[in-house]
Amino acid sequence: MIVSDIINYRLFNQQIAKTSFSTPQEIVRWMVAMQAQEYAMSKWAIGLRLNNVTDADVEKAFNDGQILRTHLLRPTWHFATPEDIRWLLELTAPRIRKAMAYYERELELDSKLFNKCNDIIGKALTGGHHLTRLELSDLFQNNGISLNGRQMGHVMMNAEMDCLVCSGRREGKQFTYALFDERASTAISIAKDEALLLLAERYFTSRGPATLKDFSVWSGLTITDAKKADAMLDSKVFTKEVFDGNEYLLKRETLELALDASLAKKIQKSFLMPDYDEYGMGYIDRTAIFNPIKLTSEFRKKNPVFDRMIIVDGIIEGTWKRTIKGKSVVVETCLFRELNKAKSEAVKKSVNRFVKFTGSSE
Repeated sequence: MIVSDIINYRLFNQQIAKTSFSTPQEIVRWMVAMQAQEYAMSKWAIGLRLNNVTDADVEKAFNDGQILRTHLLRPTWHFATPEDIRWLLELTAPRIRKAMAYYERELELDSKLFNKCNDIIGKALTGGHHLTRLELSDLFQNNGISLNGRQMGHVMMNAEMDCLVCSGRREGKQFTYALFDERASTAISIAKDEALLLLAERYFTSRGPATLKDFSVWSGLTITDAKKADAMLDSKVFTKEVFDGNEYLLKRETLELALDASLAKKIQKSFLMPDYDEYGMGYIDRTAIFNPIKLTSEFRKKNPVFDRMIIVDGIIEGTWKRTIKGKSVVVETCLFRELNKAKSEAVKKSVNRFVKFTGSSE
């Protein structure tokens, strides 16, 4: 396996090269969980993997509860589907709680306070009510509980870990919380080992080729858990390929399907990558997408996958930013080098595709 293979397989498996789906919820389900702290760009991460879907379509899916947003994995905000959200939380919450414990002691938060806050939250949200963090903070204040911003954040994250709340519909640009059981009525619980295997299967299916270390860091689980999942994977379904002395897992059928996709005339290998997109964030080793000529070691240390990158033929070729002028969206690009005509045209098409997604015109 060579670098171009890794790029082609990942583009294919992440539904970027060629999508098999038509709705936001299908993409989120395929990806299992998608990092979503930069909400506007996380909507584009979904749109990037679909055809003829707009920002408004993704927003509607979110407001309708077809995709949900909560803290998962490492943890940070992630999109997940109502069907997957409970078992994902139950699998990853113990590690998250362990990480939170130090700060909770520092903030003088304990189980007695969390339980009291949960009771208030549960009563306030029951019956389809969706409330903002400020509205919930006011409720706590009315019940004799005064919390600063950091304390409030931990109280709400605890409620998420308890599967009490998740995202509700937005009120203008404000996010709300909704009752978990009302918003994710189809959510299921899965035994830990079964959940661990399921997460590994879906991770390597949607993001392969990837290493066990990639999976461990992405999921927030230990390398011991990653190795345990590896031992449970069906070798008839998943295979290992070696690159640069490391083993990469991917689905066997990907080898043939991705090859076909890479030879097709109209597959997408160039695009505007949003902040924190899974094409970068899905892996701890991001070497494959770095331009070996133009990206210096200093630039690599800045974790460029946290920013908005221009991807051409699967690798980073520059940065981009969006500005609003009147009712129009304007995209400014900054390339690291001069591109040939074909690659320059690919960048132009990528810009036009993003502008179309926003529902605007440049």
